Parts: sequence; structure tokens; C-alpha cells
Amino acid sequence: MSGETPAPLIGVEVAFALPGEQAILALRLPVGSTAAQAVAAVADRLPAGVATDDLGIFGRRVAADRVLRDGDRVELYRPLKADPKTVRRELARLGKSMGSRTRADQADGAT
Repeated sequence: MSGETPAPLIGVEVAFALPGEQAILALRLPVGSTAAQAVAAVADRLPAGVATDDLGIFGRRVAADRVLRDGDRVELYRPLKADPKTVRRELARLGKSMGSRTRADQADGAT
């Protein structure tokens, strides 16, 4: 027996979403682990195309070196297809709002 006690562990999750697929992967890491280390721990379980450089915890962006706490959920953010500010400006120019699409607009794909 070495007499060493194992490092305490914390429970964290890594969440990602792709069009048509989303997952939350649970894992246990040593106290003091970072967001980047959590992502690295599940890298082999991530599908191709998941970006691992834009991170957040519960909806707030964080740096990769952010030390995790028990219960944190590290989120992997994908790039936006359109800038929301640009979309809102264009809709305002057209006299519309983000929620103003009619059922007919939705059916024919109009914006």
C-alpha cells in the first residue's frame, strides 16, 4: 500500500449540439480540472464537426482554463449561421420582428 489517498473527484457534464443531434456526457474529474480538460476527456466520444474552442458553463462563455466546480456543465458552442443583430436590423427594415412570421411564411420558407 502506498498510503496515498486518491484525489477527490467532481462530477461535471460536457454538452454539445449539432443539427439533429445533441448530447450531455457525464464524467468525473479530479478537483482543479479545467473546462479544456473536461472537453479533452470526452474528445473520443464527440462526433466529427463539433467545435471544441468556444466554451461556456450554463450559458456563459468561459476561458478554456476555467477551473470547474462540482456540477458544472461545460457547453461546446457552434458558430452561428447568422448574426442575430443583423437579422433583427433587416427584419426591422422590412417592418417585421423576430416572431412576426405567419404560418404561410413558415410553409413557403419566406423570411
